[in-house]
Amino acid sequence: MTATLEKTNLDEFEKLLEESFSKSYSVADIVEGTIMKKDSDGYLVSVRGAKTEAFLPNNELSSLEGETALEVGEEREFYVLKEENDEKGMLLSLKRLAFAQAWAQLNDAKVQGDTILAKVVQIVKGGVLVDVADLKGFIPSSQLRTGQPFDGLIDTKIEVKVLEADPKKNKLILSQRLAVAEQRDQVVDNILSTLEEDMVVKGEVVRIADFGAFIDINGIDGLLPISEISWQRIKHPSDVISLGETVEVKIIKIDSELKRISLSLKRMGEDPWQQIEGQFEEGQVITGTVNKVTGFGAFINIFPGVEALLPVSEMSDENVNPFNEYKVGDSIEVLIKKFTPQEHRIALSVKDINKDAE
Repeated sequence: MTATLEKTNLDEFEKLLEESFSKSYSVADIVEGTIMKKDSDGYLVSVRGAKTEAFLPNNELSSLEGETALEVGEEREFYVLKEENDEKGMLLSLKRLAFAQAWAQLNDAKVQGDTILAKVVQIVKGGVLVDVADLKGFIPSSQLRTGQPFDGLIDTKIEVKVLEADPKKNKLILSQRLAVAEQRDQVVDNILSTLEEDMVVKGEVVRIADFGAFIDINGIDGLLPISEISWQRIKHPSDVISLGETVEVKIIKIDSELKRISLSLKRMGEDPWQQIEGQFEEGQVITGTVNKVTGFGAFINIFPGVEALLPVSEMSDENVNPFNEYKVGDSIEVLIKKFTPQEHRIALSVKDINKDAE
């Protein structure tokens, strides 16, 4: 009876001891194991804490390993492809170990806020795909410095920050904008100290918006408002400039406190309002082109970069709808009723031409 009790207690002790060493591993975990046996399909591996032997298929050997490269008794790290269950042991991989280590490094970069290099390989809907340590990552358009992808990014290496690194979901999300913002904070004061208003500088168009464009000037972004792109009326900045283009611009304002630069492209050329002085006079009848029609009148282009206003009250003696009278692109004869180029103002009339004819 005593012997039976002792044996029972010993069995329970061994069971508890075995359970104390057992451990539950999940997919993407890195485990240590010992090669126990080789067969035609792969290797049996003893993993510390696992209830059963794990299996390493031949097709999960790393590209640096041959099928005969592993030796029985060898200890090394493995990547868990499939978790252990009651029927089968874990499925392991060496091929994905390097990827797992890369994921770990990326996670460290995320935690520490490090900046890493990524190579742009493809433009896709909503952003770009990049290569980072042989892993595929995604940069949403909103996280690109340019705000949108363009062909000039392909095959270039850019600095990025890690927003999300999840190996289980194979999800790597990056941000170029955060990396650029950090760089800007580090260099902006030094760069601003070298710049002056009215200075002409070269820069790259790095972002285009409805209200203007951002130009990279030696590492910091300056704003080129749409009103400073051309003397002529334009619908959108992309009508004149494109992403990645290098342009020569003039610095028109530096705000050292807010660390902002305002730029002008149109002032690189001669002011057309100065050019027309002496070329036109009040009472003169000229031909112009309708650039824009509004409820209060029409804007008429009378010289490249110069618009004059034809008020609705000067279109006819009768009450008329400007949108019924004119459309953009129409060529019309107008009389210069008021000419003050110093104030950038020219008032036109059509009805006065008709009066003179009568």
